[in-house]
Amino acid sequence: MLENIPDREELAALLGPALYEVWAGLCAAIDAKYEMDRLWNTGGKNWQYEYKYRRGGKTLCALYAREGCVGFMVIFGKAERDKFEALQDSFPAQIQTAYAKAQTFHDGKWVMFEPKSTELLDDYVQLLTIKRKPNRK
Repeated sequence: MLENIPDREELAALLGPALYEVWAGLCAAIDAKYEMDRLWNTGGKNWQYEYKYRRGGKTLCALYAREGCVGFMVIFGKAERDKFEALQDSFPAQIQTAYAKAQTFHDGKWVMFEPKSTELLDDYVQLLTIKRKPNRK
């Protein structure tokens, strides 16, 4: 757990205004569909911050921040991979490419997106519905 949670100004300074808008947009889109626990953590060796959405011991997704970069990770288990692969043609090429390049581990396929704009926000939320049905109306 992170001792000093970054505020809006710190995140905006780290990411830059355009990427902070992407971060805020992702958070707002997820918050609109899901009631989840939100956990801040250090970002490991590659990221400064990790912001994870979890419920019932299961992670929905995680956002990552470092200077000038936003990461959005979704881990797909076997059943979720099957669902995505059945629907993948309905997703934009950038999402399909990131999925195809992602490494599969024993616990799932770890797909990291690095969004540069808010253009694909709806598609990212659609990906999350493959993992878990929204629990907000």
